[in-house]
Amino acid sequence: MQLKAEPEMAGKTVRCPGCNTKLSIPATTAPPPPTGLPAPSGLPTPSNIAPPPDNDAFGAEYEHGESAPPPAAAPPPTPQGERGGWEETDPTNPNSLLSFSIGFVLFLTWVGILYPFNAPEGTSPADYTGMQFVASLFYKHMLVSFTNTLFFTWSMAIIYLKFQKLRHQREALLLDVLPWEMGAEVNRDNVGQFIDNLYKLPRRLRDSMMVNRIRKALELFEVKQNVGDVTNMLSSNSDIDSMRIGGSYSLLKAFLWAIPILGFIGTVIGLSHAIGGMNFGNMTDLSQVTSTLGKVTGGLGTAFDATLLGLVLAMTLNFPLNAMMKSEDDNLNNIDSFCNEVLLPRLNDGGSIAGGDTAGIMDTLVKAVANAQKDFLVDLNALSKQVKEQADNLDKRAAAHQERVDTEFATALNRMRDDMTNAVKDSVKTTTDYTRALASGIQSLNTLLSELGGKQILIHQVKKKGWFS
Repeated sequence: MQLKAEPEMAGKTVRCPGCNTKLSIPATTAPPPPTGLPAPSGLPTPSNIAPPPDNDAFGAEYEHGESAPPPAAAPPPTPQGERGGWEETDPTNPNSLLSFSIGFVLFLTWVGILYPFNAPEGTSPADYTGMQFVASLFYKHMLVSFTNTLFFTWSMAIIYLKFQKLRHQREALLLDVLPWEMGAEVNRDNVGQFIDNLYKLPRRLRDSMMVNRIRKALELFEVKQNVGDVTNMLSSNSDIDSMRIGGSYSLLKAFLWAIPILGFIGTVIGLSHAIGGMNFGNMTDLSQVTSTLGKVTGGLGTAFDATLLGLVLAMTLNFPLNAMMKSEDDNLNNIDSFCNEVLLPRLNDGGSIAGGDTAGIMDTLVKAVANAQKDFLVDLNALSKQVKEQADNLDKRAAAHQERVDTEFATALNRMRDDMTNAVKDSVKTTTDYTRALASGIQSLNTLLSELGGKQILIHQVKKKGWFS
C-alpha cells in the first residue's frame, strides 16, 4: 500500500493508517511524476513505500521504509461487471443505540461520583464545599437536572463517535489513490487499472468518502468517457455529503436547545414551590415570618440553580459541537479540493484537438448536440402545451364573454321595448283624454252659440257725471 506524505514529514516516524504500525518516512523525496502532465501545485508526492509481494497491507518480510522490490507486471484490469463495489457505511451518523448506551453509562458514572458529596440534611448552603455545591445542583431538581445531564452525556457520546468517524476519514486522505506509476493521466486505456488499485486498498480505509467518491468518478469515466459528466457527478456527491453532514447534527442541535429550556422549566417549578410556601397568617410572630422567608429564599435559590445548571451544560456542549462541525466541513473541503485539483486535471477523455482521436471528438460532439436537441424538444413540447392551454382558456373566455354580451343585449332590448310600449300607451291615453276634453268644449261652445242665436243683446251707455262730462 502506498501512502502520501507532506514534504515537511520527511524523516519522521508515524503510524500507518492501515495497520497502525509505526513506520519511518524516508528522508529523501520520491522522483517527480512522469512527464506529460505536471503535478498540481501543493500535491504531496508519493513516498517510496511499495506494496509487498503478498499484496497484504504490510508483510512480515518487508518492513516500512526499506527499499521497495521491483514492481511486478501490472495484471489486466478486472472487467467492469465483476467489480460490484463494496458496502458503504454512513460516514457521519453514529449508531443511535451505541451513542445512547455510552451516554447512559457516562450519566450513571457522573451521578455515582457526585452521590458521596451530597450534603447532609440541615447543612446551610453557605457551608457547602465545592463538590457539595456541584452535587446540590444535580440533586435539588432530580428530574430536570438528571434529564439535562443525560442529554449532555448523550450529546458528548455522539460527538465522540463522530470524531472517530472523522479520524477515519482523515486517515483515508493519506492513501495514494492515484499512483503516478500507473500513468500521468487517466484515460480509457488505463482507467481500469486505477479502479483495480482502489479495490486493493485495505477494506477499512477504502470505505471512506474520498475513496468512494473517486471510485464512482472513475467508474463513471470508464463508462461515459466524458470529463463533464464526471465533474457534474462529483459536484452532486459533494452536495449530498454536505447535506448529510448537516443533517447529522439535528439531534445535537435539539439537545442544545432542550437543555437550557429544561433549566428554565426547573426554575418555574422552584418558583411555584417557593410562592406556595409563603405563610404570613400571623404577622406578629417574628419567628414564623423569619421561617417563612427562609423557605421562600431557599426555594428561589433552588429554582435558579436549575437554570444555572442548564446554561452551564449548554455552553459546555456548544464548544465541542461547533468545533466538530468545523472539522467535518474542513475535511469535506479537502476532499473537494483533491477531486478538483488532482483527479479532474488527470482525466483525459480525448476531447482536445491536438493529439486527441477524431472518433472521441465526434462522439462528444454528437452527444452534446443530441442532448441539446433533446432539451430543445422537451422545452418546445412544454411551450406548445402551455400555448395550447392558453388558447383553450382564451376560447373559453371569449365564448363566455359572447354569451354574456348576448344576454345583456337581449335584456336591454326587452327593457327598451317595454319602456317604449309604456310610453306610447301613456301618449295615446293623454291624447285621447285631450281629444275628449276638446270635443266636450266644442260641444259646449256650439250649444252656447245656438242659444245666443235667437236673442238680442242691448248695450246701454251710462252717462257720466262730473265737471267734464
